[in-house]
Amino acid sequence: MPESRPPFPPFDREGAAAKVQAAEDAWNTRDPHQVALAYTTDSIWRNRDEFIWGRAAIIEFLTAKWERELDYALRKSLWAYADNRIAVRFQYEWHDRGGQWFRSYGNELWEFDDDGLMRRREVSSNDVRINESGRRFFGPRTEAERGPGHDFPLH
Repeated sequence: MPESRPPFPPFDREGAAAKVQAAEDAWNTRDPHQVALAYTTDSIWRNRDEFIWGRAAIIEFLTAKWERELDYALRKSLWAYADNRIAVRFQYEWHDRGGQWFRSYGNELWEFDDDGLMRRREVSSNDVRINESGRRFFGPRTEAERGPGHDFPLH
């Protein structure tokens, strides 16, 4: 039985928004094995300056990421969608082992197979130092924060 992850392409606004929220929810678990299940076994990633191929490499990458980026809390926002592709903007906050907090800003381009698994992910992002007092995200989105009108600011 083939793996699948609804909703399936071609995406409408509701389906694309559901994919974005599902990705945010999964990434906020910080469980590399759970997150990797949303990708094809031969998924191709460009993440900043790294190139990653396949689920095993995704798990390795995410394990290292969340060992380095502590107390990670992510927000994603649908930017655009068409057919089997979705564009997303994101922000997440984390701190390093020395206690310095960061907010990472970026954009993602996603491409899905017919079974709703992501086969390609391209990410551009940067990190900005912030004071702990400037944090906005303190864990996964609450139910009250979901839905229209609860996007995040650009700065």
